[in-house]
Amino acid sequence: MFVEGTLRWQVTEDCPWDLLMALALRDLAHLEIAGAPAIPRLSPAVAPVLHAATGALPVQPGSASPRAAAASPRSLLEEQWLAWFELTVDRERRPILSLLKPPHFEAFDRAIELQDVIMAHYDRAIAWTRARHAEYARTSIEQHARRAADIVDVVHRREYELRRQAGYFRLDMYVLPLEERGAWIVGPHTVIVSTALRDDPEAFRDWFTPVVAALV
Repeated sequence: MFVEGTLRWQVTEDCPWDLLMALALRDLAHLEIAGAPAIPRLSPAVAPVLHAATGALPVQPGSASPRAAAASPRSLLEEQWLAWFELTVDRERRPILSLLKPPHFEAFDRAIELQDVIMAHYDRAIAWTRARHAEYARTSIEQHARRAADIVDVVHRREYELRRQAGYFRLDMYVLPLEERGAWIVGPHTVIVSTALRDDPEAFRDWFTPVVAALV
């Protein structure tokens, strides 16, 4: 995560591990989550991980089978996933350490249907998440100056237009690899931004400018 701002305003940018995992598991379980906003599917799509020697999907000891996970009440599973998602997008509530601790994932003992899905798909989800998180970290380091300027320049331009300094505001941005280009508000000061939008400086500034105008 990196932070830009002053004592008066703050914009953070991150690609949270558990949020990536939550969306990967959503896609692998083919969940259609009710509610708004509907976050698009991931891109590249989460693919199965095969053992090189056997060509079989890895199974953790004690893991529930995909068939067992599929047999769970769908609406209950979706409610449990949504509660987890809402926790992962809230920077103030999200645990510092990941809740995903194999092999038994005790943090989900009271969400059995979701726990079954995690056990069934954990290996595939974590392989995908590791690759995407590494990509984000590498890009964030290589393009840090440009990404910081995308934020600071827009705020400074707004301050110049108003002939005053920005008042207090905070915005948390989560940059995620999604199949649709855009941004989705998921909290009072939290927004998910697609990687495609964040990687396009001109398009990002076009989107960010009215956001800052509403906040400052």
